[in-house]
Amino acid sequence: MSSSYDEHAQARLVFEPAKRPGRTAFERDRARILHSAALRRLSAKTQVLRAGANDFVRNRLTHSLEVAQVARELGKALGCDPDIVDSAALSHDLGHPPFGHNGEAVLNEIAADFGGFEGNAQTLRLLTRLEAKTFDAQGSPAGLNLTRATLDACIKYPWARGEGPKSPEKFGYYEDDAPIFRWIREGVGGIGQPIEGQVMDLSDDIAYSVHDVEDGVVGGWFSLVGDLALPAVFAAARDWYNPALSDDRLGSALERLQNMPEWPTAAHDGGRESSAVLKSLTSALIGRFAMAAQAATIDAYGPGPLVRHEAHLVTPSDTWDEITVLKAIAAHHVIRRDDRTIVLADQRDLVRLLTNLLLSTGDQFLDADLAADFRAAETDAARSRVIIDQVASLTDTSARAWADRLLG
Repeated sequence: MSSSYDEHAQARLVFEPAKRPGRTAFERDRARILHSAALRRLSAKTQVLRAGANDFVRNRLTHSLEVAQVARELGKALGCDPDIVDSAALSHDLGHPPFGHNGEAVLNEIAADFGGFEGNAQTLRLLTRLEAKTFDAQGSPAGLNLTRATLDACIKYPWARGEGPKSPEKFGYYEDDAPIFRWIREGVGGIGQPIEGQVMDLSDDIAYSVHDVEDGVVGGWFSLVGDLALPAVFAAARDWYNPALSDDRLGSALERLQNMPEWPTAAHDGGRESSAVLKSLTSALIGRFAMAAQAATIDAYGPGPLVRHEAHLVTPSDTWDEITVLKAIAAHHVIRRDDRTIVLADQRDLVRLLTNLLLSTGDQFLDADLAADFRAAETDAARSRVIIDQVASLTDTSARAWADRLLG
């Protein structure tokens, strides 16, 4: 473990003595996340295609495991503690509600008057409050009681609602979680992520840009051979990811990818040989993007070790262009398809109706732990936040079961 991970970095909000000789504090963090209920629930939460839509497509859990693999190797190459990076990657989607970003938008709208909703802020709340593991001396829950360095790496947006440098909808903590956020960020100036968090963030982009394309091809939504409807793909890239990207830049990025020896030359037919070609491409793309960032970062800072707030991850602009064009292919051909609009609208209606019912019925239908939180809450805003906690905890499957049971 690097000497930069000092006692301050390894501190927990509630002191706990070491239990097993030779085991690092950050190994303990990773184990706690791996065994958490929140991580298990990700297996029934949507990634892009509905969780359970078929036996191949990713769900939030398999996506998180893949992000962790990419992040761990990249972080280790830079000298980061691999367990911190792994923990951040495993945690990065814990706060997502049912139906992914679709459900997130509805909860943010409903919670607009009492702090909004953001998946990353919900992740911090889970790790530091809602997951059952540790309590402080006053009997208040401390969540998984992770180390300061691990929690810092898990915070994707280290600022409050409305204070971010870009979108006001992106933020890292709710107002009633501000004390633990301040404890995590003690000694940190500004709003920057530690390099472990930046590695997690890039690995997330790498994983879903590559794997959403793989899922789309295997699912028969589009082919990488032939017409990709590039004008619409490029428009999706600007609409969703980077308005400054020109057709020329996006076209050049795609051409570089298509010139890779692993790019398919025949349409995917579902056979073993065709599947092997596609898997070879996904492996090559992940390696291409991760190695580009690794080389650029080491070129800027030296061989390291690069830890916490001592360095920034450097990702070449050409690499970002290539990642973005892959995201846009999946966005146009899968996410923005006309035949998905009815499904998405149904999901939003379900989350809205269920949340509004629970807001009107108090603790009547809440899980036991959240019902206790509701009764202990001292303000209407705090009670409403507990209702949001309940809905956000549901999976796609359990949200539909709750709707069937409570709404008919």
